[in-house]
Amino acid sequence: MASKVLVVDDSAFMRNLLKQLLEGEHEVVGEAENGVEAVELYRELDPDVVTMDVVMPIRNGIEATSEIKSQDSGASVIMCTSVGQEEKMREAVEAGADGYITKPFQKPNVLQAIADVIQAEA
Repeated sequence: MASKVLVVDDSAFMRNLLKQLLEGEHEVVGEAENGVEAVELYRELDPDVVTMDVVMPIRNGIEATSEIKSQDSGASVIMCTSVGQEEKMREAVEAGADGYITKPFQKPNVLQAIADVIQAEA
């Protein structure tokens, strides 16, 4: 079953890449380029899963995840991080992230991360 995914990344290239990887498997219902937009769009679109970049302007992914989780404890957020950002990942998990994928993204890893959080909800 296709999930509704909100893609959050300050890089248009990364958002497009994720959209391509998800195409045919999941429905991308929205895109945000910073944490403030992410929180607003989450409220509007009520996606099943959010892919959230960690490092973004205005409000980073960790702050946005924390805010989304405080509004909806059942939210599923997958953090997107670059290799070598282990400290950031620890903070993300503390903020409530349900999983993570590392850049450069590979389709099997992305789809598996989404499948894992969807199954955890069921």
